[in-house]
Amino acid sequence: MNEAIWWYLARSSGIVAWVLLTGAVLFGLVVRTKVGASPARPPWWLDLHRFLGGVATLFTLVHLAALVADSYIHFALADLLVPGASDWRPGAVAWGVVGFWLLVVVEITSLAQKRLPRQLWRWLHLASYPLFWMATLHFVTAGTDAQSPAAVGAVVAATGAVVFFTATRALLPGRGAGRRSRRTAGEAAG
Repeated sequence: MNEAIWWYLARSSGIVAWVLLTGAVLFGLVVRTKVGASPARPPWWLDLHRFLGGVATLFTLVHLAALVADSYIHFALADLLVPGASDWRPGAVAWGVVGFWLLVVVEITSLAQKRLPRQLWRWLHLASYPLFWMATLHFVTAGTDAQSPAAVGAVVAATGAVVFFTATRALLPGRGAGRRSRRTAGEAAG
């Protein structure tokens, strides 16, 4: 077997994981943001958001396994699980390590959402924002393909979209807030 296969698998799975994570974050923002003519979103959008997050987690695990299997840089498991442990681009790898642990938190709490208090789940799910930024920084600083025109364009487009939808979500009231406001106004009138 070609020794470089693990390096190619590590690179490609990392890129795919980042694209899937970006899609999950964007669909999560779109599902919860009133943008467009109708605030109602098809139920499958939330399913797609969850699916993208789960598949991003799987591709991240493939990325880590391929890095350990690759013999070119020699990553030990500790290098990929402990921030700053790697001798190869320690800062760049640390962004990925912290992002990985945030991904674990978001995915586990998403799977356990019905068993957690709603407010706790929401606070933990907010880790998706720093997760996206850390994964993006990891891609840009550690990714050997990050300087290609396609990668630069994807990063610019993705970060622009995340900033736009995050700002829109922050500036426009959410569907839950609107219902609470109407309920409170109705109770005050009655």
